[in-house]
Amino acid sequence: MPRTVGAMKQLNTILVFAACLLCALPAPDVQAKTYTAGPDDYLRMVPVLSPGDTLQLAGGYYLRGLRIHGLEGKGGAPITIAGATEGQPTVFFGRQGSNTISIKNAAYITVRDLELDGRGAFVDAVKAEGDADYAHHITLENLHIHNYAWEQQSVGISTKCPAWDWVVRDNRIVGTGTGMYFGNSDGSAPFIGGLIEGNEVVDSIGYNLQIKHQVIRPALVDMPVEPRMTIVRRNRFIKGLSSSDGPNARPNVLVGHFPLHSPGENDEYAIYGNLFFQNPGEALFQGEGNIALYSNLFFNSHDNGFPAVAIQPHNDVPRKVRVFFNTVVHPSRGIRVLRRDDRWVDGQWATGNAVFADTPIQGVANTKNLTGEYTAVSNYLKRPVSDLRELDFSPRGGELLGSAIDLSAFNGLPDFDRDFAGVLRNGRSRGGYVNPGSR
Repeated sequence: MPRTVGAMKQLNTILVFAACLLCALPAPDVQAKTYTAGPDDYLRMVPVLSPGDTLQLAGGYYLRGLRIHGLEGKGGAPITIAGATEGQPTVFFGRQGSNTISIKNAAYITVRDLELDGRGAFVDAVKAEGDADYAHHITLENLHIHNYAWEQQSVGISTKCPAWDWVVRDNRIVGTGTGMYFGNSDGSAPFIGGLIEGNEVVDSIGYNLQIKHQVIRPALVDMPVEPRMTIVRRNRFIKGLSSSDGPNARPNVLVGHFPLHSPGENDEYAIYGNLFFQNPGEALFQGEGNIALYSNLFFNSHDNGFPAVAIQPHNDVPRKVRVFFNTVVHPSRGIRVLRRDDRWVDGQWATGNAVFADTPIQGVANTKNLTGEYTAVSNYLKRPVSDLRELDFSPRGGELLGSAIDLSAFNGLPDFDRDFAGVLRNGRSRGGYVNPGSR
């Protein structure tokens, strides 16, 4: 039976409505794919990667570097480039004139399980390039970086563009000019909300790690504007005789200030659970800005004129500074805070530390710390020695106990109630380790 004009119009209306409804529904996710490639064909595979995809690289020697340019995953669906975890490793060789892994205008990328051998070339192992607009949500995991030591400016991992939400985890960086360098020397390339954890950085000529100061941040899409915390935890920062001396000497770690005004001014560093070991020519740690420095172990047997911990003006001044529950061993100066008379800042204090130095703590309000002379440290710690294989900072007995410290003062900081080894604190222990006998 033929339809009436009215019925046809009504049917057309229903069909149009149904089509619009289907268009409004979210499209199904594209199925993530895993690609495999080797030294001969990997370069043509990188540009085709989509959110959620994995490029699994075979073991072997890769001579042409890795360019991660214009490549973007998504939150919850990063693009992953991974090396072999069994058998022959996946080794990228450095080559003069080109950074081994080059990152530019990339986001939500994970790179893991690679060996990067610089072979002495004057390049960086991993670099977010200075002519990039951004590089965010980048994860670098289980990389073995070595032989990037042409000079002090050769870097293991570097960012020279605005970068945020990086995770740098469980990497071993040995024999570089500088281990990790985040930001630019003029403060124009902010590094925001980073997580640097579980890395071992050994025998850098200059810094094991430097995070540069920041000036006014550029207005970029998706760049965080709310207060953020950069976390540096459970790393080993080790310097040896390859370190620069004289004017070129550098601390193991240096962190600069956040923007003085506008977004970022209330950002903070949480630096905890790290080992800072030996520096022939400089401090073990230097910082300014907003810093929470806690549950770390500091050891230097070199009486080089610098303190173990130097909180002092660099490009600005120390601001909100909390130094607590660290163990510090140094022949001359332990913890020193310097200010400028015209830039006095309140809210700086040190508590619960165990410091063994001829001058333990200077320039900061300190309460409930345990202090002693450098030559007496063996009376308190099991094996405070310069042989890293024998080093043991755990307390001998009950000597590192004191009156109770209210831990609620540290609320908001990650793992504030845990010691260097992750043991729950009781509030009475001093230094990086909880005394097992006091629990």
